[in-house]
Formats: sequence, C-alpha cells, structure tokens
Amino acid sequence: MQVFGPNELLADVLKKDLCIGCGACTEICPYFKSYKGRTSMLFSCTRQEGRCHAHCPKAEVDLDELSSFMFGKAYEGSPLGSYQSVVISKAGPEMIPGNFQSGGTVSALMTHALMERQIDAAVLTDWKGLIPVPELITEPGDVTRFASSKYVTAPTVSMFNKSKQLGYKRVGIVGTPCQLTAIAKIRTNPLDREDFEDTAGLTVGLFCTWTLDARDLLKYLSARIDVEKIKKLDIPPPPAEVLTVTTVDDEIELPLSEIRPMIPRACSVCPDMTAEWADVSVGGLEGSPGWNTLIIRTQKGAELISKAEASGFLVTDKMPKESFEHLSMAAGNKKARAFRQAMEDGCLNNKDDGHAALRVSPTILKEMNIESGEDNVGDT
Repeated sequence: MQVFGPNELLADVLKKDLCIGCGACTEICPYFKSYKGRTSMLFSCTRQEGRCHAHCPKAEVDLDELSSFMFGKAYEGSPLGSYQSVVISKAGPEMIPGNFQSGGTVSALMTHALMERQIDAAVLTDWKGLIPVPELITEPGDVTRFASSKYVTAPTVSMFNKSKQLGYKRVGIVGTPCQLTAIAKIRTNPLDREDFEDTAGLTVGLFCTWTLDARDLLKYLSARIDVEKIKKLDIPPPPAEVLTVTTVDDEIELPLSEIRPMIPRACSVCPDMTAEWADVSVGGLEGSPGWNTLIIRTQKGAELISKAEASGFLVTDKMPKESFEHLSMAAGNKKARAFRQAMEDGCLNNKDDGHAALRVSPTILKEMNIESGEDNVGDT
C-alpha cells in the first residue's frame, strides 16, 4: 500500500471532490477537521507520509492488500466480497425493544457484544438535528438510541480514532462501506508503527449504494419540512423512487430525482455496496421490512452470530434464492460502474508517479469487461 502525506491527500482527494467525510483523517492530528459532513485541511504540513493519507478510503486503496489482510487471499472481485454465509435475520425476543430501521439486527448485535464484553465500547452515529454525529458508548442499553439509518455523510471513523486515545482496547464500530474501508486500512498498520495496536474488536457494516451531502440535504428539507420534527428517513427499495420522511405529524414522500444531485462524487468510484471489509454486513431485505439481510464474513463474525442466536438476541433464517440473486446483481453492477468511473476519472491503477484512489488486479477488470465498457451482469 503506497502512503503519501497530507499535501497529496489534499491534491488527490479533497481538491478532486473525492472526500466522503468519513473522519479517518481527523482526531489524529490538528490539520484536518470535519464540519457538517465535510472535511477541510486547516494548515499546511510537510510530512511526506502521514496517517491522514494512509487511512483514507479514497487514497491508494489496494484491494488485494485489504483482502489478504482480512481473508488471507487475493481480491476476487465477486459482487458480495468474501463471506462464509448469507442469511436473513432480525432482533430476537431477548433484545431490548427499539425503533429499528428494519429487522433490528445491528442493534441486537452491538447490544449483545457489549453485554458479553466482546467489546468494551462501541462507535455509533447519532443525529444532531439532521447532522450525523458519532458517539462512543459503553452501556448496552444505550444502543437503541442510534437505531436508524442516516443516509448522509458522517465522520464516524473520527470517533474510532478518538477511542484509541481514550485507551479503549476492543472497540466495536458500525459503519458504511467507505468508513469500514478506512477501518480496514487502519488495521493493516500501513505506516509500520512499532507502537501500533489493532483495537477494532468488532466491525459491523451497513449496505450502502450511495449517501448524501449533509448540508445539501438539510437545506433541501428545511425548505419543505420543519426539520425539528423529523423522526426517521427511509429509502424504500425499487420501484418506489422516493425518500420517505417520517415526522411527528406525518409521513412525506420526496422524489429521488430531486435527492440524487446531493450524492457526493466520491460515491461514484466506490465499488463496495455490502461493506466487504466488515466482520458481518447488514442491509434491508426487499419485500420484508421486518427482516435484514445478514452476511457473515469472518470467524469473529460467525462466533458473534452463534452466541447472539443462542442467547435469544438474534433470529436467523434461510436467505430466499431470489433475494440473494437480486442482491448479487445490484452489488455487481455497483462494482462494475465504480471501476469504470474510476478508470474514466484517471484514478484507477495509476502508474509511475500517479496517485490512485483504487488499485485492483487487471485480471479482475478483464473478467468484468471493464475495459470493453460492458457489464457482465444485468441491470438493477
């Protein structure tokens, strides 16, 4: 994995509008700060190599290296990434009741992990108005406060960085694919620091096709709704094509055609829909709002699921074949589109002195017909 410094991060990511505001470069030095979903470099810095660049999910992400670290093998380019099994799941009878987005799987797993002391703290993301704010919690009963999808850029990784400074050794984190790409890069110890400790006790990934710019969404909704009354945001599966806003008084549907212009450019070069670098990944199950899709990726994740089921915190069932096929198709399409866009933007596999956002084996690109401009999967 190539590592450069803050000036390269500024030039290759921030100035090219590839920053996703994940917070990976903040809380580790005074030069980068996050504000309302955006990251800025406040002062110049002369470091030739820095954690800011090394941790960024949009700078020199070598997919082979991450796959080797996480799963002990080269990156295969499969739609869902590496995994042990895919099931459907929901919170079990022993789980603390909450206003879950769908099946409550994420809340159940994080609550159980805290109760069983698999982790000693959890990084979750809350709202402050419509601005997402990461928090660090240690009590299982606090998890349900965070049980809703945010759909906006969030500096979640900044709190993971801060948790290290606070001395926590086993930290759980719930994050989107880009946020967990940053966590995976952090865990590889890219600067070969002798004092490095891997404090990621559990990583739970959220499915994500794209996110929204927090400030743009706030401005848009403020012109139409009393944002102080908003309780929940949701994007139902196709063919709905709406953003559903639930307030204390009503439920309002807004056309996605008006929402999509708020998607950050960084999302267009993200090949990961299902959080491939997590221990377990969770998303909604189309047609079944009370259930989640659950991808079990690592042995740590498998042991967590087994214990959560045994203790009544989680219920699982077989994944319907049609749902699995549709998920694979959608994830494969996103991967192909992202690789193609990164190639068109000149930030894929750059050679010589060129700095890449992504690096992936040319063999994978050939198998996916990226260079020919043709997808090898159907339309979603």
